[in-house]
Amino acid sequence: MYVSPESLQAAAVEKLAELKGVDLKPKDRMAIPPQEMPTQDPTVRSHNMGEVAVGYSAEQAQLEAMRCLQCKNAPCIAGCPVGIRIPDFLKAAADGDFDLAYAIICENSLLPAVCGRVCPQESQCQLPCTLGKILKDVDKSVAIGRIERFVADRQREKGQQGVPDVKPATGKKVAVIGSGPASITVAADVRREGHAVTIFEAFHKPGGVLLYGIPEFRLPKEIVRKEIDTLVEMGCELKTNFVVGRTRKMKDLLEVDGFDAAFIGTGAGLPKFMNIPGENLVGVFSANEYLTRSNLMKSYDVKHAHTPMYSSKKVAVLGGGNVAMDAARTALRLGADEVHLVYRRTEKEMPARVEEVAHAREEGVIFHMLENAIKILGDENDRVTKMECLRYELGEPDDSGRRRPVAIEGSEFIMDVDTVIVAIGNGSNPLISQTTDGLEINRWGNIVVEESTGKSSLDSIYAGGDIVLGAATVILAMGEGRRCAEAINAQLSE
Repeated sequence: MYVSPESLQAAAVEKLAELKGVDLKPKDRMAIPPQEMPTQDPTVRSHNMGEVAVGYSAEQAQLEAMRCLQCKNAPCIAGCPVGIRIPDFLKAAADGDFDLAYAIICENSLLPAVCGRVCPQESQCQLPCTLGKILKDVDKSVAIGRIERFVADRQREKGQQGVPDVKPATGKKVAVIGSGPASITVAADVRREGHAVTIFEAFHKPGGVLLYGIPEFRLPKEIVRKEIDTLVEMGCELKTNFVVGRTRKMKDLLEVDGFDAAFIGTGAGLPKFMNIPGENLVGVFSANEYLTRSNLMKSYDVKHAHTPMYSSKKVAVLGGGNVAMDAARTALRLGADEVHLVYRRTEKEMPARVEEVAHAREEGVIFHMLENAIKILGDENDRVTKMECLRYELGEPDDSGRRRPVAIEGSEFIMDVDTVIVAIGNGSNPLISQTTDGLEINRWGNIVVEESTGKSSLDSIYAGGDIVLGAATVILAMGEGRRCAEAINAQLSE
């Protein structure tokens, strides 16, 4: 049941007043109720691009931080890919010292406002949380990400994000290819050591997947812009509309342009399709194209957009990950009367975050479990009109550990749709590997690197993020970037 932000705030204020001056013991902390994230009303938000989660108040953030048991072994730190001192920043937040909390977070993360919004904390830092283990429910772990978001937002709204210190110039130059989370991390960490950094971005705006992949209602683009501004203020040079592999080859950057090292962080932006009849019809989109038109080119702003968006009334989204949820929820906001999410396993096997699935349901997305498309049908103008589907049941687990969907013979049925969005994953763009001799890739097209350093098969060329991992998370990409930056800095100091 929906609870308004005002009601949640009132309850937090009352509880905080009740605890004022109390020397909290572990049992007292465990008795503090988890603070629900305030959101827009589902009936309102499904028709606007405003952020769904409106964020904690200071009282809610402080109260939630007070739930931390401050356990000595701090398992949450091991669950964080960039190793933030989580108990310390929570202790500062619980004391109401949000400036200190922010400073602690920024020791390890340049993107706290981003990570607090889009990282799957329930499968990372919050999964090993002692409180969640005691209460036998990860949803009752300390809401680390929500507190991190509040602390970062507060600092940004005060205009006190600050710019990391930069050491004296070393005369060394590093090229960073791409401007997503891994690249942002590398650029910041390398620049801090005094090396000159140039970021090369293929699109006309920097930010990578943070900009074109994640919708405004989950991650406001103003936040991404401010993070990029921080890099520029540190002295990083930014070159947009620069496609490495076409505008300039990778080896030319090092052998001709004089860069001492390079980092490849181009992500996994090559969409995968179903390879079924009818995918070439008008009205079939990859989720990448659909979301890029909406997010990067703002096609949802019809009066001011420079690119059109296909007009849809009955949309089918194929897939069960976060990208599928983003596409389905975007379609609602773009005016679709019905949005159907079709997934060939059950909800339990869905890779999407539980919170995103819940938000999609609240907003009216219709879920079809154990079903999948086998053919897309069109009219005489080659426009989508229907989709033929098949029903499934679950068999034995496959390589992913999830139970394999097995088709039920004779279960075919027709679904009336006018738009189909394919959101079944992404691969690596082959452009750099095809134009860089000697760069080793695996059978999925991902760059092969040394696990400890991120060094590729070529000297002075490093890689990290989704171009190495395949489609992963923002915080994992940042962890990769941090490791690569450390190796680059070590190489340049020799």
